[in-house]
Amino acid sequence: MLILLPPSESKATRDRGAPARPHTLSFPELAPARAEVAKALTTVSARPDAASLLGVGPAVAGEVGRNLRLADAPALPARELYTGVLYDALDLASLDAASARRAARRIVVVSALYGAVRPTDRLAPYRLSMGVPLPGPGPLATFWRPHLGPVLASAAGRGLVVDCRSSTYAAAWAPAGELVRRWVQVRVPGATHMAKHTRGLVARALCRTPEDPRRPEALVELLEEEFEVALHKPGRAGRPWTMDVVHRG
Repeated sequence: MLILLPPSESKATRDRGAPARPHTLSFPELAPARAEVAKALTTVSARPDAASLLGVGPAVAGEVGRNLRLADAPALPARELYTGVLYDALDLASLDAASARRAARRIVVVSALYGAVRPTDRLAPYRLSMGVPLPGPGPLATFWRPHLGPVLASAAGRGLVVDCRSSTYAAAWAPAGELVRRWVQVRVPGATHMAKHTRGLVARALCRTPEDPRRPEALVELLEEEFEVALHKPGRAGRPWTMDVVHRG
């Protein structure tokens, strides 16, 4: 099973510690693309109009400075770097050992800077959205699409793809071919805040179970005790199954 998550806009930082080591990250075949985006991001972030170019509002404009320290800032594991509503609900730190190992195998975060990472990958704090075009790489969802295709298809293997990404990050990769039949997009009725929270709870529930379903229908059976679940077949070829989820809590 492959559980796809978006990153969070908010990110933790550390005052001390070793910097990120790009060669140690998961999916090493993405290294050249990561280096290209990092170089473009550093260049843009040094400009006086960087906040405007990166689509960052005045309240968090100071975070753009993090992009100038990608090579030497203290790095954090992705499971600690990403914060906010979804990651609070996911709460990886509180998982038991077996569930944490499953999370490390199953979860992939799709990132505008790093492409795709796993929870244990150590990353530098940064400020960049997949919706931003960078001089050189251009629109980032378009840039990452051909790079992520073979990497994420391989990571999915014969399991389900449980897609908890927002639309901005979903644009960077869509399963194709035979894998489409095992692609399930998680939808949550209601406000954005609740949607993020519920997607975090769904990801947590799927990390806690040792079951590894291969059919979308079996996914419903795993979740229906904790959630109200409605599964819908794809409306046309090439589209995912959709699973409407409401937490019972």
